[in-house]
Amino acid sequence: MSLLSKKAVVLLLAAVAGLGAISAQAAKAKDTGSEKVSMLDGKFTFVLPKGFVADPLPAGPTGAKGTMYTNQTTKTVVIAAENVIPEGNNVKDNDSAFLDGTVSDFIDAQRKALPDFNKLTEKSLTQKSSGLGLRQVDSTATQGGGQTLNTTLMAGSGTHMALVQVISRASDKAGHDKLVKTILKD
Repeated sequence: MSLLSKKAVVLLLAAVAGLGAISAQAAKAKDTGSEKVSMLDGKFTFVLPKGFVADPLPAGPTGAKGTMYTNQTTKTVVIAAENVIPEGNNVKDNDSAFLDGTVSDFIDAQRKALPDFNKLTEKSLTQKSSGLGLRQVDSTATQGGGQTLNTTLMAGSGTHMALVQVISRASDKAGHDKLVKTILKD
């Protein structure tokens, strides 16, 4: 594992942990209708369906910024966070070494943080429109008092990295899969 990827995943995890206080921000949330999300200078974009409420999150301790989108009807959360890659490092839009190392470290960190973390699948994807490489990790874990389905997407471009995490109730696999497919639509 490269030191760059270890630092990168630590920064991403810090971003998600710092940005992921789901219930604390509800009062500031605003209804978005359908919301276009743009990350990595527009190289990774997606549109969330109607019903999600956007909540800008405070900057994390490492400068990470992001937004949490919640859908009260489906009990689904989407966290989109972006951060600077440490030490001024630059990565290509589809940097396999960076992405593979980041995923490996992410999985290790999730196993330590969530006692019942269970990785289901891991995929390498490339967005056709931008050539941006993505890594997708699907997993289950107990979060917020119940069993959840989680899909985490990671990407890097230039001096920035991005993480999108979709968290759904375990009983809503069809809805979860449909939302992930919508986010990955290229």
